[in-house]
Amino acid sequence: MSGLPVSYFVQTMHDFKNDARKSSDTRKANTARMIAFAKAMTEDEIRATAEYFGAIKWTEWVKVVEAASVPKTRIAGGLFIALEGAQAGTEPIAGRIIEVPVNADQTETYRNPRSPFVAYVPPGSVTRGEAIAARAQCALCHGPALRGLGPVPGIAGRSPSYMVRQMYDMQHGARKGVWSELMRDVVAPMTADDMLSVAAYVASRAP
Repeated sequence: MSGLPVSYFVQTMHDFKNDARKSSDTRKANTARMIAFAKAMTEDEIRATAEYFGAIKWTEWVKVVEAASVPKTRIAGGLFIALEGAQAGTEPIAGRIIEVPVNADQTETYRNPRSPFVAYVPPGSVTRGEAIAARAQCALCHGPALRGLGPVPGIAGRSPSYMVRQMYDMQHGARKGVWSELMRDVVAPMTADDMLSVAAYVASRAP
């Protein structure tokens, strides 16, 4: 949430509050929690929260790595955590994004918001994503370096798995707020592989 334009943050909270932003996956508990938080907040609280997070400088915390093989993982609290000890090893990436914390204890146990991540993506994803992003003219709204333009948020350096989820939700109508409508035609023709590639490219850019 850090570094988002205040007006974008406010609109997003209104989208949660007004049931215009949901998840395509009903099992995704943190989206349901965000909806509950937004519905319980006053306008003054939303504005104060937006200004607080908007004042925090966005810094790079995800490193994109292209790899054919990735660490074996377990899922805990909605996160991929690399297996350790006798269970450790690698497996084919198989067309996925595998985003794991560099320090599992800091992320999983202490919930350190500055604990960095490595996002593994299939080989060739970044170059392919750059070409798709150029055709989709992402820079037209998100700025020439994808760092934001006016009320439109910066997307450079943000979590690629998060970005894929948002594009998928917009494509399938689960996210349909004011800003989401601008993305509808952009994501409509994209395949899952297209979204993965775009997210890999965007995440690899400096925030």
